Amino acid sequence: MTEQAERPAAPAPANGGGPILEASNVSKVFGGLVAVNDISFTVPERGIVSLIGPNGAGKTTFFNCMTGLYRPTTGRVVFLGRDITAKRPDLVTQAGVARTFQNIKLFRTMTSIENVQVGMHARLRSRVSGMVLHTPFNRREEKAAHEKARELLRFVGLKRHNELAMNLPYGDQRRLEIARALASDPKLLLLDEPTAGMNPRESEELRQLMETLRAERGISVLLIEHDMKVVMNVSDRITVLDHGEKIAEGSPQEVRTDPRVVEAYLGSQA
Repeated sequence: MTEQAERPAAPAPANGGGPILEASNVSKVFGGLVAVNDISFTVPERGIVSLIGPNGAGKTTFFNCMTGLYRPTTGRVVFLGRDITAKRPDLVTQAGVARTFQNIKLFRTMTSIENVQVGMHARLRSRVSGMVLHTPFNRREEKAAHEKARELLRFVGLKRHNELAMNLPYGDQRRLEIARALASDPKLLLLDEPTAGMNPRESEELRQLMETLRAERGISVLLIEHDMKVVMNVSDRITVLDHGEKIAEGSPQEVRTDPRVVEAYLGSQA
């Protein structure tokens, strides 16, 4: 992938579809602390939506409520018409939602390709008995999983397929985590600060990867990101949180010029 000049705005969603994810009046309270307060939010089919705000604004807590790591105190989460509120994370993954984490969570002593194959677990049909006995079906499934893992590593631009995850440069570890998330065949991918630790060239390559995910695989993306160049250039819409409250929502241009956003967040990015 090559660097491109900064674009004035991101393209509209490729098919203009309806919401793939709907969060209604979601709140999360820890003891007496309101981390997320009455947030309603949608991600359109084949859309790229960013969630921004200062540290401590509630962005990752909101992600955790979307993916089953936290049970919302109030509110409802619907994905592809199914209520996934407070479902276990593995069931949310099986439904078609995958995510990466702010702090990279890889199996450090496994190779790149092994990490991706672990991500396919939710989709594999082999039973434990088949794995132990190494049945023909299991062998075919293992071969297909291996080939798919290699394809996903190539897709995210990672060449060191047999390198231990712990030995990869930080940017490549980010790519590997995305490849592993894609292994579950998601319809919606949640990325939590994916450009953290990346240089400008790597960040631009990641922006291009998000657009390719949408264009070639029909995957919607929900992004938490502090790199405003990436956010403004890739997002269809942006939602801004501050102290657990939604303070603004709109197109990149609308958010960029909103006085509340400038005061709460973008002023510190200047």
